[in-house]
Amino acid sequence: MTAARTLDAVKIYGEGENAVRALDGVSIEIANGEYTAIMGPSGSGKSTLMHCMAGLDTLTEGETWIGDTPLSELNDKELTRLRRDQIGFVFQAFNLIPTLTGAENIVLPTRIAGGDVDTEWMEQVTGILRLEDRLDHRPTELSGGQQQRVAAARALVSRPKIIFGDEPSGNLDSKSAAELLGFLRRAVDEFGQTIVMVTHDPGAASYADRVVFLRDGRIVDELPDPTAESVLDRLKSFDA
Repeated sequence: MTAARTLDAVKIYGEGENAVRALDGVSIEIANGEYTAIMGPSGSGKSTLMHCMAGLDTLTEGETWIGDTPLSELNDKELTRLRRDQIGFVFQAFNLIPTLTGAENIVLPTRIAGGDVDTEWMEQVTGILRLEDRLDHRPTELSGGQQQRVAAARALVSRPKIIFGDEPSGNLDSKSAAELLGFLRRAVDEFGQTIVMVTHDPGAASYADRVVFLRDGRIVDELPDPTAESVLDRLKSFDA
């Protein structure tokens, strides 16, 4: 069972001589319960691929699915509902509401959707993320690492089908980054979560089950069971 996939995905920005082919026929499958890292040099199309897979951007050609649902067949309202109900996001920018507490930020998407918050599940998630004593604090009263852990809890508390992360550890110090990435790893291993993460960091990629490498809008390689060293070696081979 696949959580997400694309077939012959093409994304072109601009027209004529100024056209940029950000994705050039990308086909990829993301299995349920899998942690996938997407890597590549600047301009390789990795963020574009993630945004199109998550329904934040539309393809020029090809198709992308969340589960069995083809995104091109959804209208704006249906696409908004799918993103809300089935997808979690963790971005490099924390995107927290400054006037809300940590707890209020975590449950906000669920409340907006009119859903009920599973308090037992929320306590489990915030406990693993060591946020129990920070839930009454507003974002300005939290460190960068704590804010990102709040963002991760927000993504998980609604039990989405898949979580997309765009450089989620990019703004964090090494200790906070390791804590966040370790939690995402646990979310896959212990909760069966599915995660797709764009990163430029071989250390961050080493937490994944596999790394997919993009270059010039195409998938050029894949590495199972990555280590920081094997990822770095593979990246160096592209520069050779």
